[in-house]
Amino acid sequence: MYKLDNKLASHLAVKQGVYYFVRRVPSDLVGYYRSTRVSYSLRTKSQRVANARARGATHKLEEYWYHLRLRDSPIPCSYLVLDNMQRSNEELGPTLSEALELYLRLKGQGKSVTFHQAATRACSYLTAICDGKRLGLYTRADANSFRDYLIRKGLSGSSITRIFNSILSVLNFSISEHALLFKNPFSGVFYDRKLGVQTRFTLPLKDLAKVKAQCQTYDDELRWAVALVADTGMRLAEAVGLAREDLCIETDIPYVRVRLHSWRRLKTAGSERTIPLVGVALWAATRLVNNNNGTKFCFPQYNKSKTTNANSASAALNKWLKNYVSNGSTMHSFRHSIRDRLRAVECPSDIIDQIGGWTTSGVGQSYGEGYPLEVCHKWMMKALG
Repeated sequence: MYKLDNKLASHLAVKQGVYYFVRRVPSDLVGYYRSTRVSYSLRTKSQRVANARARGATHKLEEYWYHLRLRDSPIPCSYLVLDNMQRSNEELGPTLSEALELYLRLKGQGKSVTFHQAATRACSYLTAICDGKRLGLYTRADANSFRDYLIRKGLSGSSITRIFNSILSVLNFSISEHALLFKNPFSGVFYDRKLGVQTRFTLPLKDLAKVKAQCQTYDDELRWAVALVADTGMRLAEAVGLAREDLCIETDIPYVRVRLHSWRRLKTAGSERTIPLVGVALWAATRLVNNNNGTKFCFPQYNKSKTTNANSASAALNKWLKNYVSNGSTMHSFRHSIRDRLRAVECPSDIIDQIGGWTTSGVGQSYGEGYPLEVCHKWMMKALG
């Protein structure tokens, strides 16, 4: 047993020459412990060292016990704490609708219709489940309920991600603009991002050859669109939104310019590019240039309104395409295919990114004007010629 010595500092005991710290647990805190006494070796036979360690242990225990007692005691001056109803509107920030209006007015300038639609739709979903209250009144429980609501609607993980990104952008912008002091409760909400996401296949080479042959057999406007996408890797919206003057075939190296138009926006700033025309893409471009349809558009049937109707083109072309592919590929599969075909000839990845309009990581990639048309043409000929 421990030998207590009145000559020692408080809470010290000796056992076989080794000093121990011994302290009774206060009666009001016994419920937090398995024993009524705290004891452990101070691992020293020096009284001076033991005294110093015992004082340190005493201080730590007193602090810990103080915090335990706070758990069971009422909050000091709790009558002074404001609840949400008493907090000022300035502290709570704008309502969701006001935040959306500010976001679209300042951040939406020059952005596409889809940008405005995406933000508006996301906020309407949130209003349906949590009401359009002031931003400071939203809680993590609201964010989790919103997630569950979107899952019940049968949305895929990628769709939920886009909606949450819109909500985050709207709220973060207002929180920053109004210098609000609370955290965005919609940040970091967990859900399965792969939920319901369909795999996008690369078009097998045998199917690709079959599709390109069918395009030349049909030899009409729809098939020209397919052929143009097949050997350029353009997004379908980029292709069907082309103006006739975007196709430049009377040059040493024929090319297509993918650029911003009032009727068709581009997905990213890096999407604006020049792509050499080779293979069936050159054939399709020649057919389009020589086709006098009386308009400035390459595909007027998808440009009858103020914006290019890429969804209609996608539905029509995917329906036709499924007759000639074996693995459920779609028009978007041509973008996967072009990347694989360029990889197969060991084309540098930053050239592939430039041809496809993909974002290339790294600060250095933003310097300079990119690769000249001749270099891109050389690699396109190796892969597709």
